[in-house]
Amino acid sequence: MGLWRALTRNHTQTDPASPDPRLRGRTYSIAFARVWDTALALAHALPRWRIVSSDEERGIIQAEARTRVFKFTDDVTIRMRLDENALTRVDMRSASRVGIGDLGTNARRIAAFFRRLDQRLGLL
Repeated sequence: MGLWRALTRNHTQTDPASPDPRLRGRTYSIAFARVWDTALALAHALPRWRIVSSDEERGIIQAEARTRVFKFTDDVTIRMRLDENALTRVDMRSASRVGIGDLGTNARRIAAFFRRLDQRLGLL
């Protein structure tokens, strides 16, 4: 299933029920403003990423990420909101613009972003 998915899907998004723990998104007991500022600064600092738009009120960061080898441009959306417990919820979607399979690139991008976000928030 993993190989088939990598060859036939060109997008990935977080889902709390994902069988892959890297793709379940994050819920932080940290103030929304701090998570927002940290995520936006991280997205600005990542190599081959370009922020297209950011709207703190709506909790959406739109970015473009270029792949390392072939320089394809992929679309990244980071969504933040307060959940029903007033905790900061962060979800992501990463989608390739071309091709029918991403060979796992989008899932790795999401996992790496959350790993770095956790580090910057002092959780690792």
